Amino acid sequence: MAPYVPSGKHMAQLAEPPEIIEATSTTVACDGGGGPLGHPRVFLNMGSDDSVDCPYCGRRYVLKPGAGHGSGH
Repeated sequence: MAPYVPSGKHMAQLAEPPEIIEATSTTVACDGGGGPLGHPRVFLNMGSDDSVDCPYCGRRYVLKPGAGHGSGH
């Protein structure tokens, strides 16, 4: 039997994120920064959590204290 190799969301939980960014909304857009050296823009939704990690670059977006979980648009 092959050993368990974490991937995706599980991998992000094992390593510290390269950058933590405070967000005022539960939906954030990430393009990796760095202009042409970034990655395709993705929209990430925290859902009922207070944070979400970008699957491309590993940036962690954390909901600012007091921002709350709005209903969005």
